[in-house]
Amino acid sequence: MATDVVELILEDHRRFEELFRQLRDRNSDRTALLGELAALLVAHAEAEESEVYPALKRYKEVDNDEVDHGAEEHAEGHQALLALMEVTDTESEDWESKLEELVEALNHHVDEEERTILNDAREQVEDARRAELGKLFLEIRQDHLDDDCGDISYVRRIAADTKDRID
Repeated sequence: MATDVVELILEDHRRFEELFRQLRDRNSDRTALLGELAALLVAHAEAEESEVYPALKRYKEVDNDEVDHGAEEHAEGHQALLALMEVTDTESEDWESKLEELVEALNHHVDEEERTILNDAREQVEDARRAELGKLFLEIRQDHLDDDCGDISYVRRIAADTKDRID
C-alpha cells in the first residue's frame, strides 16, 4: 500500500473518476454510490486541508496561491455535492444535471491540483516527508470516514462552513 501522500491523493482522484462513471450508469445503485462518493470526497478534502495543504505551504517552491485556490475549489465541490444529494429522484433530469455540475467542478479541481500542487510536491518535498504526510492524510481521512462524513447533515454543515471561501 502506498504511503506517499501524492500517490494516495492520486489514488483517491482515480476512485472519484470511477465513481463518476458508475453514477452516470442509470442501472447502478446511484444512492449507494453517491454515499460512497460523498464520504470519500469530504474525508479526502478535510485531510488535505488539515494536514497536507498547510505542510506544503511551508515549501517556497510550492505555489501558496494554488494551495489556497485548492481549498476554494473544495468549498465549491462541497456545494455541488450537497446540491446533488438534495435531489431525491436519482432518475430525474435535475439529478443528472447536478451530477454533471459536480463532475465538472471536481474534474477541474483534480486537473489543477495534479498539474500544480502535486507536481510541485513530488519535485520539492523529500520522500520521507511525503511518507509522513501520507500517514497523516490516511489517519485524518479515516477519522472523517468513521464520523460518517458522507451523511447529508454532515455535508450540509461543511458546505455552510466553507461557503465563504467561494469567490
